[in-house]
Order: sequence, then C-alpha cells, then structure tokens
Amino acid sequence: MPNIDEQPYTLVIPTRWKDNDVYGHVNNVEYYSFFDTVINTYLIREGGLDIHRGATIGLCVESHCRYDAPLAFPESVTAGLAVTRLGTSSVRYEVTLFDGAGSPAAAGWFVHVFVDRETRRPTGVPDGLREALGKLVVTPSA
Repeated sequence: MPNIDEQPYTLVIPTRWKDNDVYGHVNNVEYYSFFDTVINTYLIREGGLDIHRGATIGLCVESHCRYDAPLAFPESVTAGLAVTRLGTSSVRYEVTLFDGAGSPAAAGWFVHVFVDRETRRPTGVPDGLREALGKLVVTPSA
C-alpha cells in the first residue's frame, strides 16, 4: 500500500459524529464519501470543474474499496489521490485513506467517465481537467 508521502495530492477530511456506526468505527459507506470528496475537491480547485453550470460532468462508473484498519470519530482522515489511467473520456483514480497517525486504513479505486451534462454521452476530458489530472499520474500499484 502506498505511503502518505508518495501521494501526489492529499486532503485532510474531518470525520463527523454521524460517520461512526454502532460498532464504534466509521461505517464502510463513508469511505466512498471520502473518495468522492478528495476527487471532486481536486477537480474543482485544481481543474476548474464547474459542478453547477459546466457542460461536462464526471459520472462514477466503477469503485472499489479494501478496508485495512478502522477509522473513528473524532480523528481526521488524510485522503491520498493519484491517477493511474487518463483516457480520452475516462480517468481511473487510486485513493488511499490514512488515519490520524498517517497509517494506511483503506485503499481503492474510482473511475469517472466524463459526459455531456445534457445528453449524458461520453465526451473528452476538458483541457483544464486533463492538465490538472496529468499532474497526478503515477504507475499503478500492484
């Protein structure tokens, strides 16, 4: 699993009280929310994605998460983001979640297909997004 220092982009995300389940740790569905948060934060801040009025939007077509250690409120999660494939209309992200001490807690992938907002048909990754995503490209981990 990648080290926190090897991540091309990181974002600290605070956990919330409601994230914990009855077993005292962050519920598994919240990990996907962390994935979505780091990806879309990067796309908006660094790639200029206009989620409200832009002609192109990204739709999730595949995601996966492997859980290695529990997370719990009130610790913060550091989400590491990399791109392992940047295609014509799609991108595959590798996301690693680290606990408050910087130890890996979960890892997975997330695939976006960029589509026209109106027709929902695949379209090329816009230039600004492509440039930003290119800065995150790494060789896929084994």
